[in-house]
Amino acid sequence: MSTANSPVNHLAGQRVVVMGGSSGIGEASAAHFAADGAEVVITGRSRPRLDAAADRIGGKVSAYRLDAADRAAVDAFFAGSGPVDHLVLALSGSKGGGPFAQLDLAELAKGFDGKFWPHVQVLQAALPALRRDGSVTLVTAASARAALPGTAGLAAINGALEAMVPPLAVELAPLRINAVSPGVVDTPWWDGVPAEQRQSLFDGFAATTPVGRVGRPEDIARAIHMLAANAFVTGVVLEATGGATLATGR
Repeated sequence: MSTANSPVNHLAGQRVVVMGGSSGIGEASAAHFAADGAEVVITGRSRPRLDAAADRIGGKVSAYRLDAADRAAVDAFFAGSGPVDHLVLALSGSKGGGPFAQLDLAELAKGFDGKFWPHVQVLQAALPALRRDGSVTLVTAASARAALPGTAGLAAINGALEAMVPPLAVELAPLRINAVSPGVVDTPWWDGVPAEQRQSLFDGFAATTPVGRVGRPEDIARAIHMLAANAFVTGVVLEATGGATLATGR
């Protein structure tokens, strides 16, 4: 019997690869797919974190240590992965933020190296393994269009990925290409900010959203699951911001 919290579309028996699945949005997404009966493979760079995430997730989950920035390793992974029904790219990067006048362009380049290029090369390498009418879901960020001071570099990285979604959805059809664009979400991405300052930032963001809070990883995971499971959705960048853009009038 289904409940209000159960996924509407079931992916039992299908194979899902979640790149960046050892924490945060990636882990929550893997857990959501596993709860739906899918066979899930999570990847990341830290074996201890991957093993811990796999233990927390349970179900049909396996962990594979992989640096998504290493093209040879990515090629080898997909060459031996077997068929993949759905691919989730939750590869985050933290470089590239700060006031534009003082923006370190070398750090911005590292931001592209940490997020943009891994997303692109993983998708390219995955194509032979992906089911012809399967799905790919990118995890970008609402900084792509939020127009917040100090985020021009982050906007460039995430905006570049989002700009690729519609043309790729047409070029690679019937493979479906979508993206989820989260707002502020309480994940380890923020761990570099001192706890008191982080909570103050979260409270400030929450006050500007119609839902009255920042996001949780499972909020974004549900959106990712929906895009993967709904075979009639492609070429979409789905905002998951708690209505933040409505509140600011943008």
